[in-house]
Amino acid sequence: GIVGVFGYGGGVIGRYCDMPEEFPGVAHFHTMRVSQPGGKFYTAKYLRDLCDLWDRRGSGITNMHGSTGDIIFLGTTTPQLEEIFFELTHNMNQDLGGSGSNLRTPADCIGSARCEFSCYDTQALCFTLTNDYQDELHRPAFPYKFKFKFDGCPNCCVASIARADMSFIGTWRDDIRIDQEAVQGYIGGELMPNAGAFAGRDWGKFSIQKEVIRLCPTECM
Repeated sequence: GIVGVFGYGGGVIGRYCDMPEEFPGVAHFHTMRVSQPGGKFYTAKYLRDLCDLWDRRGSGITNMHGSTGDIIFLGTTTPQLEEIFFELTHNMNQDLGGSGSNLRTPADCIGSARCEFSCYDTQALCFTLTNDYQDELHRPAFPYKFKFKFDGCPNCCVASIARADMSFIGTWRDDIRIDQEAVQGYIGGELMPNAGAFAGRDWGKFSIQKEVIRLCPTECM
């Protein structure tokens, strides 16, 4: 059978046991996909609210960001689907993710919010395209699933190449810019390497190859 919530074709994966009389506890064991926040930034309260909701109306088993990228709620019954959906959307301002033959929930890396290597605002682009393609997320209309993933740089932390049909990867599009005064200050000891994290030991002579060039994620220097 196929189950879901009213008005949505995606977000719920129906799971039924072939022997419900023998295993009544898992006669229904539906999975729900919940749209993850941009960059997967959470507050402790939000995580507690999610877990409390799932403990109350589901199995309590979750999968936080597997290959799909979504928050996965594993195991609930058909009568609980609309109840969970109502609480997510009305009380937590949270939507279901994509499942089935549709656009899956777009996923992004932490981007420029926390990463020095990010070359564009991954969260802004992910947010924009998620809103642009809401219909394709919630109402399957494709012959197969389709995934967007947004990597801020070629480090590919969200694995867009391996796990997406359309990868967005930030690259540097200008000459490498070098603050020569800062370089000389670093070599001369005025600026502490790694903000002083390696202070207190003799790490040997400064090596621009080891300390700068080899640390370039794109190996362009």
